[in-house]
Amino acid sequence: MNNRFLQDSFKMTLIKSISGIRGTIGGREDESLTPIDVVKYITAFADVIITSENKKVVVGRDARLSGAMINQLVCGTLVSKGIEVIDLDLSTTPTVEMAVVNEQAAGGIILTASHNPKQWNALKLLNSDGEFISAEQGADIIDRVQSSNFEYNEIDNIGSYQLKDGYMEWHIDEILKLDMVDIDAIKKKNFTIVVDAVNSTGGIAVPMLLKKLGVLKTIELYCEPTGLFPHNPEPLPENLKDLSEMVLKEKADLGITVDPDVDRLAFVSENGDMFGEEYTLVAVSDYVLSNKKGNTVSNLSSTRALKVVTEKHGASYASSAVGEVNVVKMMKETKAIIGGEGNGGIILPELHYGRDALVGIALFLSHLAKCGKPMSHLKASYPTFIISKNKIELTPEIDVDSILDQLKEKYKKQPINTIDGVKIEFDEEWVHLRKSNTEPIIRIYAEASTMRVADSLANKIKSDIKEMIS
Repeated sequence: MNNRFLQDSFKMTLIKSISGIRGTIGGREDESLTPIDVVKYITAFADVIITSENKKVVVGRDARLSGAMINQLVCGTLVSKGIEVIDLDLSTTPTVEMAVVNEQAAGGIILTASHNPKQWNALKLLNSDGEFISAEQGADIIDRVQSSNFEYNEIDNIGSYQLKDGYMEWHIDEILKLDMVDIDAIKKKNFTIVVDAVNSTGGIAVPMLLKKLGVLKTIELYCEPTGLFPHNPEPLPENLKDLSEMVLKEKADLGITVDPDVDRLAFVSENGDMFGEEYTLVAVSDYVLSNKKGNTVSNLSSTRALKVVTEKHGASYASSAVGEVNVVKMMKETKAIIGGEGNGGIILPELHYGRDALVGIALFLSHLAKCGKPMSHLKASYPTFIISKNKIELTPEIDVDSILDQLKEKYKKQPINTIDGVKIEFDEEWVHLRKSNTEPIIRIYAEASTMRVADSLANKIKSDIKEMIS
């Protein structure tokens, strides 16, 4: 990763990373995501991505409260640069990614802060393949913003704007064409499913998908795309209590939840227990590998259960640095047929190289329907690993690189991976520390066979860090 693409990004609430330009709404220029920052970064993006042959860009957004405002700034800036704007308005991240390719556009922009709370928004930037731009392109954009040597088109050469409906349904129809999506098997199971879409665009897309898959009873929980998140939008167990209770109350077969831009996916089993976002990718990969031979990829912070399942099918597993662009790069290098991240992100190259909760739902329901067992039994069939997810808030005086170096020295007798932060192996356990691409924090993930052991390992590392800081 290009370090300049992350420079100073953890000192304020405007974060520049391979995951886009992300910040809180309001505040001062270059310290949060202000209108001035939106215009500058979109201008720089246009200068980097647009060629004389292709002046088309696809734009879409999730339902968060600042979305319409940011959308107007983005579309207006692009038009001022002579660009043909295709605006999908309310959409999902994977839908925009696929639309870029379908429209043969030069790039795309998704206005979403993904799992972050309502005060955040972000500019996710795509290339002509509908994939996240490279670290090098990101560094180029930042350089251009810092120099602010921008130029805009005169009136005869401004671009155009078109609002285009129907892309979410088109995206779903493309999923239904996949051979591994077994609509007949899903219909026969007569599933009852509860959906929690945190009042964002998943509330449009997921019920539409389930209806087309033949699910006759869908119970919608927080599916109005108002942007008024009823709980923290990250699909973690502590945020899914309402979904769990509704699954039990309705005697549903399962619960489905997605994040605001529908690229992360998690499930609740029929008994109200969390299936675990880590096991979303494990279960879907198990199904894909049972239908097709090939390799898998996940990032360094994901459960080792995927490696176990992959090798069970006689295939090879590889791990990448955290971040969708890094996973995709590794998938291409290893010719993986399924991959993603332990945050519930599913990447199926047969459809497109992007995390896609909708294709994940279709594949998972096909798997569940054909296995003939309740979800809790399916989960029990996989190796048991538990990940403890922790974080430490960053302040300007904390030297993260120094802390990581000190940890490497302290645990130098253990196997250590440094391709993304520091990952330390302890027999059957591991701990991974890295600077977040999306928040001003250090993430500390630890995995073991029980939560007690995982928490103990994470707490030990947190204690080490506190000593080093003091």
